[in-house]
This record gives sequence, C-alpha cells and structure tokens, in this order.
Amino acid sequence: MNNRKTEGKTRFLLIFLAFSSAFLLASSVHDYHVSVTQMQYNPAVKAFEVSIRIFTDDLEKGLTLENNNKRIVIRNDDKNDPLVEKYILKSFLITDSSKKPLAIKYIGKEQEEDATWVYLEIPFHSSLSGYKLQNSTLMEVFDDQVNMTNVKLASEKKTFLFKKGQTVHAL
Repeated sequence: MNNRKTEGKTRFLLIFLAFSSAFLLASSVHDYHVSVTQMQYNPAVKAFEVSIRIFTDDLEKGLTLENNNKRIVIRNDDKNDPLVEKYILKSFLITDSSKKPLAIKYIGKEQEEDATWVYLEIPFHSSLSGYKLQNSTLMEVFDDQVNMTNVKLASEKKTFLFKKGQTVHAL
C-alpha cells in the first residue's frame, strides 16, 4: 500500500514538474541568457556562413541600451536591420594571425517565436591557424550571458563557450 502512495506522489510530482517546465518555457521571461552560433565553411563561396540564434527580448534589451534607451522592438517587418548589424558586428569579430579583423557581411535577421536569427557571411581562404574569434554579444547587458559557438571547417568541428572574462578564443 505504501508503495502505491509513493508511486502516486512520484507520478503527481513528475506531472506537476512537466507542466511547470512547459509553462516556464512558454513564457517570454527566462532565467538564462544564451545565444547559439553556427559557423559553417562553404567551399563553393569560400566563406563561413554564420547563423546566430538570440532570445529576442535579450536582443531588444541590448539594442535599446545601445540606442540611448530608445525602445527597440524586433519583428520581421521592422526597419531595425542597420541597428542589429551595427550591434552584432561590434561584438562578433574574427581576426587573422596579425590581429587584422576580417570583413563580415551582414545578411539579415529573421524573428521567430521567442528567438531572432541573425545571418552573416565571412569570406575565408585559408586554415584557422592563428585566427581568433570574439563573441561578446550581450555581455554588457547580462553578467551571466553565454555565447556557444560551433565552428565547422571541412571535417573539423569545434565548439567554444564565450562568457564574461573569456570573450575571445583561438580557432
């Protein structure tokens, strides 16, 4: 009998936790600040194709602070691409072995549900040896911001975690 009570309580607790988790995930407020970046080399165009997934509300807060607290709202049909481009290109940089930054082309952005995708292209013609990547996006806004970046060049794949105090990694 006690086993059934324990199983019942456990089942209730699991169901309660599942619904609570779903509710928290569905809400627009989150307790963590993270972005995920994919950098994949495309040999046909000799460039890295970059996609950065950022929580929209976090990006809006960063853009608002960057623009003298003028409220910025991200939507697919907005006119905020120049603001997003300026903001991202300030915090996402790749430098060669002589510390010269590579040109990065802003392609655009796409807002979906609670996230915004930012697309970039970086012309690239050599190996990663001596190159460094900086990804400090939103770190001036959130002390706990983490930017996970996956870099794929041919069969080589590396993952980097960028956070306060560690905003640059050697590729």
